[in-house]
Amino acid sequence: MKNSFFKKTILYTLLLSLFLVSCKKDKEKISDQSTSSSGTLPHEAKSDSVKKEVKESIPPAMQENGFYNAFILPKDKKLRDSLYSVFSKKYNERERYAILALNRLDSKNRWNADTLVVPAKIDTTLMSYSPFPMQLDVLSEVKKFVIFSYEIQAYGVYSNGALVKWGPTSMGKKSAQTTRGLTFANWKKKLAISTVKSEWKLPYNFNIHNSGGIGWHQYDLPGYPASHSCLRLLLNDAKWLYNYADTWILNPGGATTKAKGTAVMVFGDYKWGGRKPWRKLLSDPNANNISVEEMNTLLKPNVEKMLYEQTNREKVADSIKLAKMAESPVEDSETAPN
Repeated sequence: MKNSFFKKTILYTLLLSLFLVSCKKDKEKISDQSTSSSGTLPHEAKSDSVKKEVKESIPPAMQENGFYNAFILPKDKKLRDSLYSVFSKKYNERERYAILALNRLDSKNRWNADTLVVPAKIDTTLMSYSPFPMQLDVLSEVKKFVIFSYEIQAYGVYSNGALVKWGPTSMGKKSAQTTRGLTFANWKKKLAISTVKSEWKLPYNFNIHNSGGIGWHQYDLPGYPASHSCLRLLLNDAKWLYNYADTWILNPGGATTKAKGTAVMVFGDYKWGGRKPWRKLLSDPNANNISVEEMNTLLKPNVEKMLYEQTNREKVADSIKLAKMAESPVEDSETAPN
């Protein structure tokens, strides 16, 4: 009887030991998975990393509502390269493009920041994160309008009052700021040469200040105002605007302007040396939003001028079209094919 009891005791002890070892392995496995899923590199893991991740994680409800997360970038280049591998695996090419655009960066300057603001729910069109109002009734009669905000380094495009596109820009640096106010698109060229430095090639350049040589075009977006007065854009945005906007119409010989192109406005002031505006999205998803009231106050005094130039351009374009039709040889009805 004693022998039987002793055997059972040993058996229970062995089973309990196996259970404790199994639990320990499972716990270690869960801990490893938690560290891996957080995107933290192995050398950065700390004893309280699991607890910290739980504390800082964003609830699913907040993610669905479009809140923003922070992707922290280490200073060390090797560590950044390793983290970029994590970044590339987590997000596809279009998602990475959108994230960089929100941070006013292009792929060349992707690590020109210590933190990337990342939306919890990524919209690759960027329209879900527009700082500009989606509808402006004050522009309902204006067929095409492009606006650039210095404060948030972003542009918006309106067609009859509806926002159709927006994106990042890098405008004039502090010592060479872009001219503010209402202007109109002039000439365009698929590949222009900078008047500041001949080595600088400017793809899809669209001039808006002819005498000042200011226009929008593709060039580096480093995450802050860095240009020599021009309005830098991502390549895709520069192409899109190149095809969207209307040019001026010149008199024969090109000496004077017969009609102006698409209305363009640059407004606001950048807080030089201050915190980058888009970083504020981490604490307030609406931090960069420009209100309808602010836009109305800005645009109302200029709408009459926009409409006048729009109407004038349509009349000039129609008269040119009619003149060309009149100049074309009209076939004799007897010789015209049936």
